[in-house]
Amino acid sequence: MKDETRILDPNHPHPFSRFVAILGRGKTKQRHLTLEESRDAMAMILRGEAEPEQIGAFLMLLRLKEEAPEEIAGFAMGTRDTFELPADLPAVDVDWSSYAGKRVQLPWYLLSVMALVGAGYKVFMHGTEGHTPGRVYTRDVLTHLRLPVCDSLKMAADQIEAQGFAYVPLEVLSPKLHDLINLRPLLGLRSPVHSFTRMLNPFNAPTVMQGIFHRGFMDIHSGAAQLMNITNAAVFRGDGGEIERRPNKPTPVWTTHGTTELHVEEWPQIIDEGHAPPDAEMDVTRLMKVWRGEDDDEYAREAIIGTMAVTLKTMRKADTMEAAQTLASAIWSDRNPLSLPVE
Repeated sequence: MKDETRILDPNHPHPFSRFVAILGRGKTKQRHLTLEESRDAMAMILRGEAEPEQIGAFLMLLRLKEEAPEEIAGFAMGTRDTFELPADLPAVDVDWSSYAGKRVQLPWYLLSVMALVGAGYKVFMHGTEGHTPGRVYTRDVLTHLRLPVCDSLKMAADQIEAQGFAYVPLEVLSPKLHDLINLRPLLGLRSPVHSFTRMLNPFNAPTVMQGIFHRGFMDIHSGAAQLMNITNAAVFRGDGGEIERRPNKPTPVWTTHGTTELHVEEWPQIIDEGHAPPDAEMDVTRLMKVWRGEDDDEYAREAIIGTMAVTLKTMRKADTMEAAQTLASAIWSDRNPLSLPVE
């Protein structure tokens, strides 16, 4: 039997070990990775140039100290460097990430996206599923609605050109990242992969929407958006960590435009329920009932319109929150309730 034991030479450290050392030198000597170091480190991981032990140590050291904007931006850029994109990129208006899944309320944001697509906006969605038990994920709902899940970026480009919408699973965007994000049960903690995948934006949409769960990450994501010079980006604490405004709570939204502008606005509470009771059934068939107007659930309707309003203002289609809310209400009223726009 062939001996697979690796021979480690202390005089010639592994090229990736320098990144682990930067993060693990102790409280007085450790530091954040620079943007270029982060970009290089992630590119090495995705090219298979780092050992499993190094990757595990790297991810958990980052988790321990918490990521910096330079690291999130660099990891996203390093991943983008590995994409094999179609020759002709489609014109996309909004990049919409969906990595958290829903546990307490149905994914009403999907109807926000469908309404925007019906109004003529083109949306590229990417995400993953299954890493946290007990949640309803975008891919599963799209399959239930008999909407296509793309198996390549070329298929996604064709879908956007034809219908204005495409969903691509992370395993198609980057199989290696998909493997890393599924390490959560093994490591016991989320890793930076859960953060920077939201910013991959493979088709260079001018508007990037992000929903997160933990309050402390909004400044990190906004700073990363500025470092990446994203034309329009918004991040807010959405329901379950998805891009969905909670109508029963005020919603602070951090918006950036390019490298210089940062605005923090608190969108007001819309309905007076306080804590909305959890949806015990999570029956996805209700999505189409609400779309068709057969179920006029106030929470659902205001979540859909409110999510659209934040998106439209981020896109600079409205100058004020009030104007964005009015425009979103009009788009919802003008939808075709008989069918989804991408059927």
